[in-house]
Amino acid sequence: MTPRLPIVFILVTMVIEAMGIGLILPVMPSLLREVQGTSLSQAALWGGLLASSYALMQFLFSPAIGNLSDRFGRRPVLLGSLAVIFFDYVLMVLADTIWLLLIGRIIAGIAAATMSTAMAFMADISTPEKKAANFGLVSAAFGAGFVLGPAIGGLLAEWGPRAPFWAAAILSGANLVFGLIVLPETLRKPRPFNLSRANPLGSLRAVTALPGLGGLLLVFFFYQVANWVYPAIWAYFTQSAFGWTERMVGVSLAVYGISMVVVQGVLIRWIIPRLGERTTLRWFLPYNAVILLCVAFVPHGWLMLLLTPFSALGAIVQPAIQGVASRVTADDAQGELQGVLASITAIAAIVSPLLMTRIFNIATEGDRHFPGAPFLSACGLMIVAWLLYRSQRDLRASLKT
Repeated sequence: MTPRLPIVFILVTMVIEAMGIGLILPVMPSLLREVQGTSLSQAALWGGLLASSYALMQFLFSPAIGNLSDRFGRRPVLLGSLAVIFFDYVLMVLADTIWLLLIGRIIAGIAAATMSTAMAFMADISTPEKKAANFGLVSAAFGAGFVLGPAIGGLLAEWGPRAPFWAAAILSGANLVFGLIVLPETLRKPRPFNLSRANPLGSLRAVTALPGLGGLLLVFFFYQVANWVYPAIWAYFTQSAFGWTERMVGVSLAVYGISMVVVQGVLIRWIIPRLGERTTLRWFLPYNAVILLCVAFVPHGWLMLLLTPFSALGAIVQPAIQGVASRVTADDAQGELQGVLASITAIAAIVSPLLMTRIFNIATEGDRHFPGAPFLSACGLMIVAWLLYRSQRDLRASLKT
């Protein structure tokens, strides 16, 4: 075994975790309709519940899993999570009721909360000057998986809605064997498990310790709930509005993922330094609202595909908000700030699928046919976020100093 193999294992794990999320997005509507024998509109409701359950479990268990890795080591936590994920995918393949699918998503959400452990492993094996670069590799691997997953899932859907789950199970199982062979234990000083440190709501209590940021954090919440409309409803929306197949849904999600890589890796580094965070927010919050409005009423699938990269460009808002928040937060509270922002993102990932799929159901049930209604609602939330930001006079004044 060479020293590089454990790093390869961690990167492959992150790719597979992200692929597992993306693989199932194109086929989830068909799988739910097969299991339930119901309409696309009703399937969306269950899809929202499954997505929110997955996000809720990640939110609740991420701190606990991170603390378990500090107590028992990185190796057993990572390998145990992979084993659970493998059996979960097998369960999803065999599930013939909606309740088994729900149990599968709950289990997957618990086991998939491994990003913090992967980061801890990289920190254990990295010298101080290489930590940032190795953390970047983990994030890049996750991004690559999210690009590959939908495209592969759309192609595998040709063999039925359960084929992507078979693929995910095989990949997870092979990676588990790889990890059993190459993964060492890197934890040098275990510490006792502390239930208070595993409290997922702990970081939210830090809001009161960040004076003057309440309004901006509310802006961030409305932005996140609005922006989560894309993964929450995309497969149902495009099938209802344009009659897209699973393959086309996968292609469109891959286009979105590639566009996000370009935005996050290139455009953010160019736009924000030139405009500044304040101007970026002043322009791109309404820009997002306009794009969401266009998506709500776009008449043709090819036009929707052309709009997809412009939708991804709106993601520049998140690092701009993070930059503004960081600038007005004390140096010794930066960790608390990042914990609060991560918690808000997680809560938005729980709330948005339930909200957006319910709106889709109301707008497409029976004789009604307005599949773009969730995007129109997200447009309204984005406008609220913009107006809230514009009202933060004290915050803008502090940024001038």
